[in-house]
Amino acid sequence: MLELAWIIPLLSFAACAVLLFFGSTLQRRMGEAVGWISVAGIAAGIPLAVGSLVELARGATPVHYSFLWAPLGVRLGGASSNLHFGLAVDALAAVMLVMVTVVASCIVVYSIGYMHGDKRYSRFFAYMSLFTGSMLLLVLADNFLVLYVGWELVGLCSYLLIGFWFERRSAANAAKKAFITTRIADVGFAVGILMLFSYVPSLNFAEVFAAARAGLIPVTIVGVAAAFLFIGAMGKSAQFPLHTWLPDAMEGPTPVSALIHAATMVAAGVYMVARLFPLFIISFGSAVLWGVPALLIVGIIGLITALVAATLGLVQSDIKRVLAYSTISQLGYMMAALGMGVVGFAAAVLHLIVHAFFKALLFMCSGSVIHGCNGEQDMRNMGGLAKRMPVTYWTTWAGALALAGIFPLAGFWSKDHMMAAVWDQSLAQPVYWIFFLGLELAAIMTAAYIGRMCFLTFAGTARSEAAGEAHESPAVMTVPLVILATFTVLLGIVGMQFIGGNLFNSFVSTEMPGSMAVAGLHGLAHGEHGFNWAVAGISTLMALSGLLISAVIYKYRLVDTGLLKRYLAPWYRAALNRYYIDDFFQATVVRGTLALAEVTRICDKYIIDGTVNAVGWGTRVVVATVIRLFDDFVIDGAINVGAWVTGFVGRTSARAVHNGEVQEYIAGFVVIAAGLAGMVYLVVMLGW
Repeated sequence: MLELAWIIPLLSFAACAVLLFFGSTLQRRMGEAVGWISVAGIAAGIPLAVGSLVELARGATPVHYSFLWAPLGVRLGGASSNLHFGLAVDALAAVMLVMVTVVASCIVVYSIGYMHGDKRYSRFFAYMSLFTGSMLLLVLADNFLVLYVGWELVGLCSYLLIGFWFERRSAANAAKKAFITTRIADVGFAVGILMLFSYVPSLNFAEVFAAARAGLIPVTIVGVAAAFLFIGAMGKSAQFPLHTWLPDAMEGPTPVSALIHAATMVAAGVYMVARLFPLFIISFGSAVLWGVPALLIVGIIGLITALVAATLGLVQSDIKRVLAYSTISQLGYMMAALGMGVVGFAAAVLHLIVHAFFKALLFMCSGSVIHGCNGEQDMRNMGGLAKRMPVTYWTTWAGALALAGIFPLAGFWSKDHMMAAVWDQSLAQPVYWIFFLGLELAAIMTAAYIGRMCFLTFAGTARSEAAGEAHESPAVMTVPLVILATFTVLLGIVGMQFIGGNLFNSFVSTEMPGSMAVAGLHGLAHGEHGFNWAVAGISTLMALSGLLISAVIYKYRLVDTGLLKRYLAPWYRAALNRYYIDDFFQATVVRGTLALAEVTRICDKYIIDGTVNAVGWGTRVVVATVIRLFDDFVIDGAINVGAWVTGFVGRTSARAVHNGEVQEYIAGFVVIAAGLAGMVYLVVMLGW
């Protein structure tokens, strides 16, 4: 299976090609069954992905595929460099392959029911296949070049799918916002790659890591490059302050939101930091910004993101936006755990995997609710859906409790494993207590906003006509919910076995043998950090407290929400306006760009065009005038003088000779002939 793993992204790309080129024809013949082509292309990769993971777990050697892409010749210093197209299947890639193929398959099956009747039905599934294939390519990349290709492809697909209903101005604007924001961050990503390439004549991960360990790249350069690489992750994984595009991305179809938030776009940033983690560890001793190393910057940004997004999730009324801010907050958790070093690496990867399953589940449940309520998305207009949509109700609670971190669901194991990593660091370095307390506060808010969503949506009585007439979604939508709910219940325990087993330990020890010594950190690769039940108990208590608060306020109505809003008016107003971050970007970046464009327009019109026009006027007035005078007085003058002389001769002498008298013509001829004969005689006789 390992030898065939390279086929996995190719299957999705093939399904995309078929649907793009023949989708309309096939849809006329097959109807909406054409969507199963996309399902087949993605799901066919599941056996290969699972088989690869099993083989690696049994001790198989990771597989690499590589061929020459472009020779670059000899660089300065005599080193030759080439660009290779390379793929690799190791433990981290294999587990990501399983996650992406399984989750994406469930989402695409669900889409067959959700997108029923859409006028661009086959195109939607072509884009979904392209999106999945791009993420799979990114996961398999063994060098920066292929990683960057997959990275940009998922960005393109997010633009195509967020703006899929481009007739709506809000969807078109959201697509542009996502594309531009992530492109700005990708400039940093590209700079980081080029910085490393300027020192090492290779883009292969292993060769760059080896060069960094050997000191061929200065530690300061490694740290700065890692910080630039993280800027790219901030855009893709919606980290503060580049998180503003993700809530607006809810304008796309709900299956798109599920795919972006679970298995592709935002997962790419966390995966990239995990894949390039040796660079961050190696640079730990090098300060990048105000004395802070790149790895700690990752942790700080993650902590801020987790807290900010959790507070914003508390005030959202749109069911999908609650989940959007939840995703941002959970991504912040992952980044904060990665910022703890090797002790947090395993926990962050586990949470990345399990979060994909329960977040896909929650988004698809929200889509089921919207479908059942005929397009209604405002939770304030729902209520009483538990009896009308029982499958959606129970699966939503499975995802919600996993997100809150309630035992024994998947989120409990992964989130509390991250908290244990932060706890371990806090014991060694007291400054990390800020991380621990901040993430526990975010845990309370996480449980509170997801409990609020469930109670407003399903509890009580219907608060609108749409909720009163709600109905359960068809089986093609609910069966994927049940499948993902099953994974949500069981995956955490399985994931803990994966982290504690030889497969993951061998991966960590292979990828980061020397880097741990650089950072002074020893992690799961040496078995020093296990699951901390005391920390888990604290986190569970926080989660239960958050759920209890939401139940008291939104289920039992023991607290007046209007009174809370009045007491918390300054914060509530700021949170409703998303802390004015969007307004700040609008006033600075957007208006600044527009102002720069206006200045450029003025310079182009009045300076550049003015200069060109002045040169044109000078050419026309000066040069053309000189040419005209030369033509009039020199060329035309010479011609006119010649004509005048000819005319003068004709008028004065030639006219008198040519009088029409033949006798005079003969006499003249004789005289001329005699004269010529005399001249010839003189020349001959006298020797002239």
